[in-house]
Amino acid sequence: MKNPDILVVGGGASGVIAAITAARRGASVTVLEREKKPLQKLLRTGNGRCNLTNTGPDRFVYHGTDPAFAREVLRNFTVQETISLFLSLGVYTTNHDGWVYPYSEQAETVAKSLLMECSRLHVKIKNNEKVTGIKKTSSGFDIFTESWTYRAGRVILATGSSASLKSPEDENGPSLAASLGLPCIKRTPALVPLIAGGAERPGWAGVRIPGKVSLYAEDLFISSEEGQLQLTDYGISGIPVFCISGNAAKLMDAGHRCSVEIDFFPEMDTDELRAFLDFRRSSLLREEPDMLLTGLFPEKLIPVLTKKNSLSDTRALAENIKSFRLTVAGTQDARNAQVLGGGVLTEAVDPASCESRLHPGLFLTGELLDIDAACGGWNLQFAWSTGVLAGRTAAKETKNSYDKDH
Repeated sequence: MKNPDILVVGGGASGVIAAITAARRGASVTVLEREKKPLQKLLRTGNGRCNLTNTGPDRFVYHGTDPAFAREVLRNFTVQETISLFLSLGVYTTNHDGWVYPYSEQAETVAKSLLMECSRLHVKIKNNEKVTGIKKTSSGFDIFTESWTYRAGRVILATGSSASLKSPEDENGPSLAASLGLPCIKRTPALVPLIAGGAERPGWAGVRIPGKVSLYAEDLFISSEEGQLQLTDYGISGIPVFCISGNAAKLMDAGHRCSVEIDFFPEMDTDELRAFLDFRRSSLLREEPDMLLTGLFPEKLIPVLTKKNSLSDTRALAENIKSFRLTVAGTQDARNAQVLGGGVLTEAVDPASCESRLHPGLFLTGELLDIDAACGGWNLQFAWSTGVLAGRTAAKETKNSYDKDH
């Protein structure tokens, strides 16, 4: 059996784009995917619409031990280059306020276009191949699966994470990297719902409402996000919550007490809101707080906001609306997360090529690295950028195929 020039471990977004990039440069490439089919997580992104990337500013978007690594990666392969890349694959895009989607707004068309290009380039994709080990040799790498030992001169580790998988314990990317001496940090959920303290769950399940959510560790403000909130039987969800959840998970894992403050009426400050409530009271002739808020907030939310408030104290009512506090008891687990934080420390990787600084010929991409991002296509952009950088560098460095059987 002839060994490929490049072996890609993982058939997700970063692994498949790395394979395409390398194959377009003449390298022979084999992809090992542990699932029945590649790109399964891609099909679920953007609620099935596949938010490919984002043309907005990337400052404060990326998180990790060194967020500057992500910005450097995106300078080496940009958002505009990504859009052009997908155009070359036949995927025309549309831009919704910076959030870039395929014009079809179907993730399936993106996956199909990627796999069609793999087929055209004769990239071999071997499904149901779970990698169990990796070993550095004098001529390259040995990759062990449950049924075979593969050999290649260059290896791209693109194993992603266990986010959204039914069996998070099956994740093996960090352990493969650690077996080669690469530094890793603990995985924690990111882009995940937050769980409120049991005694504080206010019975508002099913409510969707615009708002602003702010994260605190002890009494220190960490960050805030604004947008559509989803109030659930266990706590809070929605894109703004997802965007602060990664920091919350890391802080709680480090032993900090976290809470959130919800502003249910961010378009006014507290004094303006109090004046508005006073105006409603006088103009509508409503005597009770719950009646005062009817027509302003969802009916399920009103008892929560008016609890312990009397009509004579509209300031207290306004303050409760503007700064509703919840203790964060935790996050939902990896099965309910869109991505995970943690992984291989980026200090071990060159941002210009995604090549390991410890093992030349080994490349690491996507979510395996200690980088996660806010919602809006940023995590996929990091996958595309790291995959392209790894694929083109691996192909450039592959002068001769590593095709001798041992």
